[in-house]
Amino acid sequence: MPDTTDVSGTTLWHTFSVRDAEAMTAWLRAVGFTEHATYRDEADPSVVVHAEWAWPGGGGIMFGTERPDSAIAGTGPAAAYLVTPDPDAAFDAAVAAGATVVRPMVDQDYGGRGGSVTDPEGNHWSFGDYQPA
Repeated sequence: MPDTTDVSGTTLWHTFSVRDAEAMTAWLRAVGFTEHATYRDEADPSVVVHAEWAWPGGGGIMFGTERPDSAIAGTGPAAAYLVTPDPDAAFDAAVAAGATVVRPMVDQDYGGRGGSVTDPEGNHWSFGDYQPA
């Protein structure tokens, strides 16, 4: 039976915690994310309580500084697949900003092009132009 799920208008916001919010925000900015909102702890501004960073093509990520009382405590390293019309540019920007190459950019047998890195926090990011249906 075919899948008739309507995914039009679907937006994904990936969520994770980070150890060093300043380093992560610098890395995200270098990759191409834009800050939508960042809320910091009034007593310790180095602690991000909640942040929302948007991807220009839609969707984005939410994160906060790792802390025991966080709603996302213990999420640890995460993985995300970022669909973009120019995956090579996003990949190159990620590497230039300090990411470690896991899988170089290649043309995939199933269509599209993709590669993956780990960010400074150890999260796994895949960049590609293949849009899952």
